[in-house]
Amino acid sequence: MPLPRAKNLVGCKWVYRIKKNADGSIARHKARLVAKGFSQEEGIDYNETFSPVVKPTTVRLVLALAAQFNWSLRQLDVTNAFLHGLMHEEVYMTQPQGFVSKHHPSDFVCRLKKSLYGLKQAPHAYNERFTSFLPSLEFQASLADPSLFVQHSSLGVVILLLYADDIILTGSHASLLLQSLMS
Repeated sequence: MPLPRAKNLVGCKWVYRIKKNADGSIARHKARLVAKGFSQEEGIDYNETFSPVVKPTTVRLVLALAAQFNWSLRQLDVTNAFLHGLMHEEVYMTQPQGFVSKHHPSDFVCRLKKSLYGLKQAPHAYNERFTSFLPSLEFQASLADPSLFVQHSSLGVVILLLYADDIILTGSHASLLLQSLMS
């Protein structure tokens, strides 16, 4: 679409990385499109960037509970986490190299509907989407730490800690953890 008047245009670039196996051999080549978020302007491209971070005392408490009661611990890393956040602001980005429109090579831009790595609001958008989904799995947010979620059932308790795109999951019964992982 054409860039609307009084809107900022955010650039983008491809970031290439080689992922290696433990023995040093090449596992795969990885390419990631990254927005040049440093050019974003508050009030125009973004409003909110804050994303809560789990408190160190909460991590220590949960690890102590798991150790005390011999609970299983699981660590999860959400793949492409920041690409799952939904955009509330209007953000316009240049066309990525290699994906430029043949009919509008220089006069059209991309309007982002989902967040992208590099955008100032990407962590906030992902956190908002993830935490709004957790109540559907019967997790309740803690009042003491916004990154701590607890699920109670007749079988026991499941505790979830969220830190950006990393999750720590533990609980009183192994089948509860498996159930939570499958959801």
